[in-house]
Parts: sequence; structure tokens; C-alpha cells
Amino acid sequence: MKPAIAVVLAAGKGTRMNSDLPKVLHPVCGRPMIEFVLDALQSAGVAQAIVVVGYQSESVRRALSHRSEVVFAEQSEQLGTGHAVMMCRDALQGHDGPVVIVTGDSPLAQSDSIANLLDALQRDRPAAILGTLHRENPVGLGRIVRGTDGQFLRIVEEKDATDSQKQITEVNMSTYVFDCEDLLRALDQLDNQNQQREYYITDCPGILKRAGRDVQALAVLKPCEGLSINTLEELASVSEEMQKMGYRCAN
Repeated sequence: MKPAIAVVLAAGKGTRMNSDLPKVLHPVCGRPMIEFVLDALQSAGVAQAIVVVGYQSESVRRALSHRSEVVFAEQSEQLGTGHAVMMCRDALQGHDGPVVIVTGDSPLAQSDSIANLLDALQRDRPAAILGTLHRENPVGLGRIVRGTDGQFLRIVEEKDATDSQKQITEVNMSTYVFDCEDLLRALDQLDNQNQQREYYITDCPGILKRAGRDVQALAVLKPCEGLSINTLEELASVSEEMQKMGYRCAN
């Protein structure tokens, strides 16, 4: 398999954390949560990680300065997840291999889930693969809409979903693997014609699908990867779960 590069989205403040500390530096199980994400990527065979920084970027740079596989891209204005990936364009130019895109606030990212997505990209050669999972209570999450043949059609955010689409339990968890050339092509077509006037990486799979490229959604993520961290209470819950799962926690 050609070497993979990761883009790790880590520019946000995380306003619901009620703290001046960048969200990805909040400790979970005794370490900054982004460290667990980077560990999972390394274990999955990802050669380099581009960490997109923004809010208190120098703090994040200092915290990760010991990691030789990490380089940084600056998102001085937070104009959406797609815009964050656009800031990595220079680092991605000339890369002939997969690009994994994950969020830096997902410490329960599993290396074998990422490896499974990379294996599927190598085997089937699609333009993109979304890592998904099924949740009994998918409220607030984007639903994976499939055609009658079972193939991926699009992501529908809950605010835009019909009543029947809200019954879909397969959800998007912001874990993607793209062919680099296809990703750059989709970024060129990304626009901000939405209420928030932001660029969303979730639009890229649909752009590629409409261009006739193969896009897959694979429900390979584990239930633990569906645990989100948006508040200090959720942070404590995830830390407790990680200890139960046997994660090595710093003292």
C-alpha cells in the first residue's frame, strides 16, 4: 500500500468545554486527547499527520513538538471543516496515496478501524470511503443515505433530514479516507452556499459521487468511536470508558 497521510482537524476552541484550553489539549486518561488520535493513526501505518491548528495554535504546536511524524497547517479563520482541509493543500500536493481525515477530539479512534478503511481503499480503489457506525439514538448526527442497491448516495444532516431519513441509524462520524487526487479535485469545487457560510468536508463525498466517482460508506467503526466529547461531562465519561478498555493512562 502507498504511504498514507492524515489530516487531523484541531483548530477549534471547543466553546462548550468552558475553558480557554484548546479542546484537543484537554486531558483524557491523563494525556491530551489528540495524542490518542495520533497514536491510532501511527498504529494503522499512517506515515505523517498534518495537524490543522487555529485557536491558540502555539500551545498545540508546543504540546506536539515531540512527535516527529507531525507537521502543522494554520487555519487562522475557522471557516468550516472543508476550509481546514484546504489549508493542507500545499502539504498534500504531489502526494500519491491515501489521505485519512479525522478529528483531533476523538481519542477513542481505533487503529484497526482506520486500517480497515485503508485496506478497502487499496482493494476497491474508490475515490473516498466514509467510516460509519450504527447508533440506536442518532440524534444530532448526519445520516448515511443509501440507494435501493445499498450503495452510498449522500450524507444528510439532521436539520435537513426528512422524517423517514431521521429513522436511519447509520451515521457519519467524521472519519474519511480519500484518494489524494480526488480529494484535491473535490476541494476545488467546494462552496460555502449554506446558512453558516462555511466550507464542509461532508460535501466532498457528494461532489465526487455526482462526478461519477465511486464513493463508499463502510460501517466498520466500533461503538466506542461514537462517543463524542463536547463538554467536560462527556470528557469524564470518555476517560472512564478508556480506563475500562485498558488504555495506558498517564499518572
